[in-house]
Amino acid sequence: MTTAPPLPGPHLLLVDDHTIVREGLKRILEATPEGWAITEESSGFQALDSLRRAHFDLAIVDISMPGMSGLELIRRIRAEFPALPVLVLSMHAEEEYALRAFKAGANGYVTKDSAAAELLAAVRKVLQGGAYVTISLAERVVQQLNGSVEVPRHARLSNRELEVLRGIVAGQRSTDIAQALNLSVKTISTHKTRIMDKLQLDSTAALIRYGMEHRLHGEEPPAGWDGEPADGPASTRPGALS
Repeated sequence: MTTAPPLPGPHLLLVDDHTIVREGLKRILEATPEGWAITEESSGFQALDSLRRAHFDLAIVDISMPGMSGLELIRRIRAEFPALPVLVLSMHAEEEYALRAFKAGANGYVTKDSAAAELLAAVRKVLQGGAYVTISLAERVVQQLNGSVEVPRHARLSNRELEVLRGIVAGQRSTDIAQALNLSVKTISTHKTRIMDKLQLDSTAALIRYGMEHRLHGEEPPAGWDGEPADGPASTRPGALS
């Protein structure tokens, strides 16, 4: 009797603008017995093109990308592919980002510094129809939702204003922020004025100080994200990431 070939595993779409991060995440995801098929894209626009061409079972999305942000991508996925689960991967270990991701339509939120320990569990949970929040964030998310902790002032900012603030805090020039967000320099200046008004700050220095205190600086790949586990190759340490 002929044995039927195994059914293909779920198809995952991995979206992150940093090649080194995608490679590291892919090593984690491929070191499992599930046989997940993984397609990589480096921008929100490319991700939408892939989604229109092929079937996917889960999108894993970086929240901070140039051009189309992860939050905007989530909203577009919800509009075009409402049944597709979305797991957000972020450098931001702050509850405000997680709350914005869930409001945009995400099903899960994992910080990159916890990806080695939590990514596989998060992917499995979301694929099964559940929700997942990075353990270190879960309690703070609930506390902010139920009003037991003070809501930070930057919660008043729109998603676009928050992106502009991150660029300012990271030391980027207005021209650089405008190019990354596909906006005019004049629009960036307008956003900056509104941000300072909403945060009740009177100078760029105060704006940067506030952003640093609340960890709102720009995103870079974590040190050591070369896709090679710290304690040996992936075959001896599945799910590890350096």
